[in-house]
This record gives sequence, structure tokens and C-alpha cells, in this order.
Amino acid sequence: QVQLVESGGGLVQPGGSLRLSCAAPGFSFDYHSAGWFRQAPGKEREGVSCISWYGNTYYKDSVKGRFTISRDNAENTVYLQMNSLKFEDTAVYYCAAGTTHACPGNLPPRTHDYHYWGQGTQVTVSS
Repeated sequence: QVQLVESGGGLVQPGGSLRLSCAAPGFSFDYHSAGWFRQAPGKEREGVSCISWYGNTYYKDSVKGRFTISRDNAENTVYLQMNSLKFEDTAVYYCAAGTTHACPGNLPPRTHDYHYWGQGTQVTVSS
């Protein structure tokens, strides 16, 4: 059973920054897309950002210019740098690994294209 492991969440004031990490013990991100999803209380899980094996990236409109996704293939780790955080960014953030074509770059990641998930890490933006 593949279990991705997120870290880096926490409590931050508006305007602050956090860097989420996603490690994959026993699993290789090679040739897989990686995505970050989030779920706020009472809302559906939504795709925030993704990066394909080939380097295509996607960002939800509300995070463009503030969030940056990256992958370190040597370290088998995916990151989400989140800057200028807002109250509405508060959610549980999930890392996921999907098929090679699960991040075409012009469309949001879809949960059913991602087969391996982490347990989630809480991000709370509060003053």
C-alpha cells in the first residue's frame, strides 16, 4: 500500500508563507504527475496545483502568483511553496501521485486521475 507523507503545514498569519513537502517512501514519482489538493470544512476537495513528469504545471486561479509547485526527482519529493497566504487558503492539503498525463497543464487536476494519496496536512491562516 503506497502512502505519501505530507509535512510542513501549520498555523500562519495572513501574508505569511509555508512550504509543504510530499515524500513517497517505497514509491517513485518517476513518470508520475504529482498534485496538491485541498479540502476546507464543508467543501469538496479541489485541485490546487499539479506538475507533470515533463514539467507542465497548473495552478488554480486563486493561487496563481502565490503558490509554486516543484519536484526534486533525485530526492523523490514534491513541494508546494505557499506565499502571501490568505484566510481562504485554510484547508487540509493533500499530496497525490497520478498517471503520467494527469497534469496536462491547462486543466485542474482531477481526483480520479490520482491513485496514491497522503494523509493530509492542516494549513490554518489566522490572525
